[in-house]
Amino acid sequence: MTSVVTAEIDCAALRHNLQRVREVAPGTKVIAVIKANAYGHGSLRVSRVLQEAGVEAFAVARLNEALQLREAGIHSPILCLEGFLDKDELDELAAHDLQVVIHHPSHVELLERHPPVKPISVWFKIDSGMHRLGVPPQRAMELWQRLKRCASVKELRLMTHLASADDRINDQTSQQIELFTETIAGMGAEVTIANSAGILGWSQSHGQWVRPGLMLYGASPFIKGRGEYEGLQPVMTLTSRLIAVNHFKKGDPIGYGASWACPEDMPVGVVACGYGDGYPRHAVPGTPVLINGQRLPLVGRVSMDTLCVDLRNAPDARIDDTVTLWGKGLPVEEVAEYASTIPYELLCAVTGRVVVKVLN
Repeated sequence: MTSVVTAEIDCAALRHNLQRVREVAPGTKVIAVIKANAYGHGSLRVSRVLQEAGVEAFAVARLNEALQLREAGIHSPILCLEGFLDKDELDELAAHDLQVVIHHPSHVELLERHPPVKPISVWFKIDSGMHRLGVPPQRAMELWQRLKRCASVKELRLMTHLASADDRINDQTSQQIELFTETIAGMGAEVTIANSAGILGWSQSHGQWVRPGLMLYGASPFIKGRGEYEGLQPVMTLTSRLIAVNHFKKGDPIGYGASWACPEDMPVGVVACGYGDGYPRHAVPGTPVLINGQRLPLVGRVSMDTLCVDLRNAPDARIDDTVTLWGKGLPVEEVAEYASTIPYELLCAVTGRVVVKVLN
């Protein structure tokens, strides 16, 4: 049997979500975050669509992701969020006209000691409370002044990252914005603060540039959120097919570990999708799927290649019927909640054996 698991990528939905960014944060420029293969959607595919749609810049995590885009003909500005490790990487960034985040004093020192092959555009990152990457506020002005004097820097902008913007009632976001604003007073440069949650929930974080990631792909960045509540459309719909319909007796166990047993005589469907395709292994019984548009619960444990579904409420279900695992009609956020994870992980986890179908 050939692969029947399909990730349908809706480019019209992607363009819609970019427009939603522009509606919520009018007057800002957009850095579209396409790291980790565009959250599983295909970085080349997504970047081409968004470049044509007029996005101002892209952001990736690492140099190799940026080089792949350049080699594929993506000419827009590309920002490398994790910075660089050594002079060779710095020269690569400069040679390919890539922008870079300076998030540690060692970056400034390397720029001063080993100027790259040509000047580079820099985003100076300040740690306003995330405590991951970024220079401490008390050193920000000193390092900023050194960067301004550095002949290797041709453009200099400012950034920070929000730790808890996914929680609309958490005070940390307001505190981070306040600290960042105080720290950069007098620096007089363009800033980017807002991730997807900042864009949608914290207008005071918009600045001159915004950095949408998850919302571009149609999912909500908020705790217990849904993309549709934010006017977003799912870009990926993951589907498969029923490959068996079996009938079992009351008490018959289903799947590995015999952890779930039939409460009565009942039909059970077998779907050709499992954790080998990127479906979460830890999705619990009751996790919904759609079969011919009808919500039905998963039963038993998810296997590498298959999962099982309770068909008692779908007596007409047949082999080869379409099964939606997430996407249109079934929010990926809901599936993530059943699996005790986040939609980012599910989207990024879709594996290479899944067939991709692109809708323009």
